[in-house]
Amino acid sequence: MEKHESYQVGTHLDRWLFRMAHRLWLNEIRATAVRTGGGLVALEETEIPDSSVTAEENIFLSEVFTKIGALPEGQRVVVLLAYVEGFTYQETADTLGIPIGTVMSRLASARKKVAGALSASAVEAGV
Repeated sequence: MEKHESYQVGTHLDRWLFRMAHRLWLNEIRATAVRTGGGLVALEETEIPDSSVTAEENIFLSEVFTKIGALPEGQRVVVLLAYVEGFTYQETADTLGIPIGTVMSRLASARKKVAGALSASAVEAGV
């Protein structure tokens, strides 16, 4: 691995490896998008049904994940790490190599955008 020198003994190896894998993944996504003119797989196509929730909850969750998928990359990654993977704010910051304040700011912005988008959808649906 060409970046093995950047690992500092005493730090969390899993977070360092995740950050490296994350960067490689982002580079591959960008390269694929450039080569094919495409992008990410739509969240609807990756949906895994959850039989423990009602149909209405599945519809709502699908809408939420669609809105999350539409977020800018920085916000989307922070939301997925903190809310889906269950990382603490500090773990998320360490994993991505950004300040914890940036994590909190991105999460606040993401929550505001998703809530606004869901409210707009509810108004359009007449709810």
